[in-house]
Amino acid sequence: MSYYSAIREEKRRIKILISFLLLTSPKNPVLKMGREWAVLLEMDEHTFRRHIRVTWAQFDFLVIKLEQQGLNQGHHFGGLPDVPLRKKLLMFLWYMGNQNSFREISDRFDVSPSTAHRAILDVLGTLCSLTSSFIAWPNHCEKRVSAAAFARVCGINGIIGAIDGCHIKIQRPTIRGADYLNRKGFYSVLLQGIVDEKGRFQDIFVGPPGKVHDARMLRSSNFYRTWEQKMEDYQLLGDTAYIGNAYPFVVTPKRDNGALTAEEQAGNVQISRGRVIVEQAFGRVKCKWRRVRDLQNTRLDIIVMVIMAACILHNLCTGSFDVCEDHPQGCPRQADDDNM
Repeated sequence: MSYYSAIREEKRRIKILISFLLLTSPKNPVLKMGREWAVLLEMDEHTFRRHIRVTWAQFDFLVIKLEQQGLNQGHHFGGLPDVPLRKKLLMFLWYMGNQNSFREISDRFDVSPSTAHRAILDVLGTLCSLTSSFIAWPNHCEKRVSAAAFARVCGINGIIGAIDGCHIKIQRPTIRGADYLNRKGFYSVLLQGIVDEKGRFQDIFVGPPGKVHDARMLRSSNFYRTWEQKMEDYQLLGDTAYIGNAYPFVVTPKRDNGALTAEEQAGNVQISRGRVIVEQAFGRVKCKWRRVRDLQNTRLDIIVMVIMAACILHNLCTGSFDVCEDHPQGCPRQADDDNM
């Protein structure tokens, strides 16, 4: 057997052994790689998707988009060659999908903690520069499709999306930290999301302190300044936080004071059927991209970018194959997000 044939045979044996261990483990396995991180690139579709949280096609698409933005064009640090783009992207997706520290990620991918940190921030910054390619307001034809879909879901005509806010847990910021303490008793930044009938983000606003109310967050967003042009004759579904003359484009339920008529109660049920889509979207983001469950970063600008990246990845993955293995009926929204 030639030298190169022996190398190929050894790689094949490693791949078979890893696949066997992953498939026969009674529990979810802990994948330890170190210098063998390249085995990730040899995994079958199901195993790769379970660990990296994207399909092979989605991974390759991200590689192309990052390359087009000029990422990984021969930069060198300390006389050492730069980390290959595919390895950078693997580290970044692992970072987004787990709560591992940079030291733990560096061990998994056989790089120094500083190299892991730099590589992940490289991908993070480049991906966020592509936000408009992944999160965009619908055109006229897409609005008509969404309106028809929402009418089927909740029985209300003229609806093209659902809006809500979501807390993202963080450490107490050093500057104006008290502003980030929400009414639930923990520090957070807010994510405002508008989603279509499939739960894809059409618009996001990230970064207000956790103390801010949903309605005030909406008034502060870029979307609010241009809502008349964007909404045209359509409307969104929202909760009682958006009741008021300042939000004529949001259909809200009646506050239940114990005296609602049967017709009003039925109307609330209809709104709830459609509005649950945005709640499930937030649930999927936190379930799939676990980094945003509890962000330990101290820099608020990085926190905002990580949340934006999670929304971008959510839109990339949302489709017919985006089914959570742990929650096939839909990921539950965390209790700390309710009724902000």
